[in-house]
Amino acid sequence: MQRYFVDKMTEKEVIIVGDDVKHISRVMRMSIGDQMICSNNKDRVCRCEITDINQDTVKAVIVEELSSTSEMPIEVLIVQGLPKGDKLDLIIQKGTELGATSFIPFQAERSIVKWDQKKQAKKIERLEKIAKEAAEQSHRSIIPQVHSSLSLGEMIDKVKNVTCKIVAYEEEAKHQGKSRLHEAFETMKAGDSVVVVIGPEGGLSEKEINKLKDAGFICCSLGPRILRTETAPFYVLSALSYHFEIM
Repeated sequence: MQRYFVDKMTEKEVIIVGDDVKHISRVMRMSIGDQMICSNNKDRVCRCEITDINQDTVKAVIVEELSSTSEMPIEVLIVQGLPKGDKLDLIIQKGTELGATSFIPFQAERSIVKWDQKKQAKKIERLEKIAKEAAEQSHRSIIPQVHSSLSLGEMIDKVKNVTCKIVAYEEEAKHQGKSRLHEAFETMKAGDSVVVVIGPEGGLSEKEINKLKDAGFICCSLGPRILRTETAPFYVLSALSYHFEIM
């Protein structure tokens, strides 16, 4: 059943506006009487039946309140050093499917890409659309938030209240760091939050690592192989899902 996130949800009715109206009427060719799943992007997921379709809005009556089991029992913030090309699009899309709660791009010392502040709003808008579509496809109850790009210092301040802080650091793979990721997971329980920092293609500098360590981040290896910057968040999210949802 098709799934949509809606801004207007009352006790008995939902009203859909914007691009989703066109998707419902022209792409899916739905009509009065057809049913869909609607979420208010907070705490309600409902099965709804369409009662009216016009050019600007779709109205539907709420048939049934549904329980949602699609969200991780912990909040997961992915902090991604700005990568090249369209890699961030992939990270947002697949990271959303794997359960991330929010994404924070940051300008690392070795990031080749530099975001123009004047154009940043359009970039974020496009990434938010990617997150929304991925959340609908994967039957998420919420759309992950995509933050504006931050400096390392700004990011550290933003996540200061997060329960567990992890930084993926390939040098740990050369030392006795293989069990640290598991140990970090073991400190958490349902309702907690975790932030995972992943460097860009060139990795994080020693200066950045030291600054993160001073802020309470734990350096963790992501296994014996060196992962690409766009692969690393998927590794961590999959490991978190296995640990907290399957085990």
